Amino acid sequence: MGIVAGLDSSPDFTRIVVCDADTGAVLKQGYAAHPVEGGGRASDVDPQAWLLSLGEAAGGGLLEGVQAIGVSSQQNAVVPLDAQGNTVRPAMVGGDKRAQVAAADLVDALGGREAWAQAVGCVPQAAQPVTKLRWLNKTEPDAALRTAVLLQAHDWLVWQLLGRPVRRTTDRGGASGTGYWSAATGAYRADLVELALGHQAMLPEVIGPSEAAGTTPEGLLISAGTGETMAAAFGLGIGLGDAVVSLGASGSVMAVHPEALVDNSGMITSLADATGMHLPVVTTLNAVRTLRGAAEMLGLGDLESLSDLAMKSTPGAHGLVLLPYLEGERTPNLPHTAGTLSGLRRESMKPEHLARAAFEGMLCGLADALDVLRGRGVEVRRVFLLGAAAELSAVQAAAPALFGAQVVVPQPADYAAIGAARQAAWALGVSQGTLDPRTPPMWQGPAAQVLEPGEELAVGQAVRQQYVSVREQTYPGAFR
Repeated sequence: MGIVAGLDSSPDFTRIVVCDADTGAVLKQGYAAHPVEGGGRASDVDPQAWLLSLGEAAGGGLLEGVQAIGVSSQQNAVVPLDAQGNTVRPAMVGGDKRAQVAAADLVDALGGREAWAQAVGCVPQAAQPVTKLRWLNKTEPDAALRTAVLLQAHDWLVWQLLGRPVRRTTDRGGASGTGYWSAATGAYRADLVELALGHQAMLPEVIGPSEAAGTTPEGLLISAGTGETMAAAFGLGIGLGDAVVSLGASGSVMAVHPEALVDNSGMITSLADATGMHLPVVTTLNAVRTLRGAAEMLGLGDLESLSDLAMKSTPGAHGLVLLPYLEGERTPNLPHTAGTLSGLRRESMKPEHLARAAFEGMLCGLADALDVLRGRGVEVRRVFLLGAAAELSAVQAAAPALFGAQVVVPQPADYAAIGAARQAAWALGVSQGTLDPRTPPMWQGPAAQVLEPGEELAVGQAVRQQYVSVREQTYPGAFR
């Protein structure tokens, strides 16, 4: 079909990949950091910075010959515009702690967590757009009053690339993270915008996964765009039976599912993906921060040293169990608790056993999150493990047996930009009549290590049961 590009505008940088539209092979790449202004709050960003880094990343003729481009961008960034399309204030981005009180206000205003789960498939968190609108209404009422149009980061970038047309668009994936669009019904809840902002605002049209948002005057087709999470899932090529476990300071588990899940407990956030399917997500507050804490406690300088030490122990860490709730926990919902180290005996009080317990505790916490999805009928046959910690030998040794599934560790790549390019190829193929609007292009999968539970499965499940027993004794009924 030709050449397409994918653009990923993350919180800190823009990366562009140029790909063969038929195979997905990356032909060339561009990168630029967002310009940073001194004195500005990290939670407030002038969206012009995204355009400046986009221009720099696309320099040197990077986009010559490109026929279509897809845009992926950081989620939860709200760009409030006035009636003329100008920004009312800087974009509100990231996990904005200023909005924590606003999140609690919104939960109460609609009648509790269950009411929100039923309405839009998630319970308001500080990072979400709907919560940021509530904060804006309460703390900057003049700016809230002038806000006439609401866009997310990828919506705004697509709109800019198209020359700021009258029609503004978004996709299901991005819309599903706002807190005012339901993945289950496929519709906005304008009443929730009014509840948060204090009045109605114009919202972008939600277009289908293979539709084009438009074409530039130069003839470059722009696809729908999507959020980073959805783009990365699309770039990895995950489908039914696949889950993705992301190892950051906190952790997340998401899986492809054919329908939206309504979870009254609020543990599952019901997102839509970039293909027409659904992407339920469960997050934990403690993943790699558990390993970093253990490394500091043992006087080790890096996680590789902690991993090497853990490998000198054996599965089960001689009975030592770490419940890694160091920052409280969201899965299970224990916001004010602390971590617990159980099973201390003279023979278990060795550095290598504590190191092993840290890895097993982190992975068992993520297995708990996986089980929340499995308990709702989500099939998990294969787990993609992402993040730098996925390369650690102690993680790779324990994860398949603890998760009870094949584990795939893809080589590091910007899968969000690749996913955006794949979306562009889909929209281009549909526009040319060479691709079905219901079937995305079949691109080659990522280069990856594949790890099987094998003979270790029984041992891993025994370790997992040891962890569950301690969790149930310490926090009985935490998952009920």
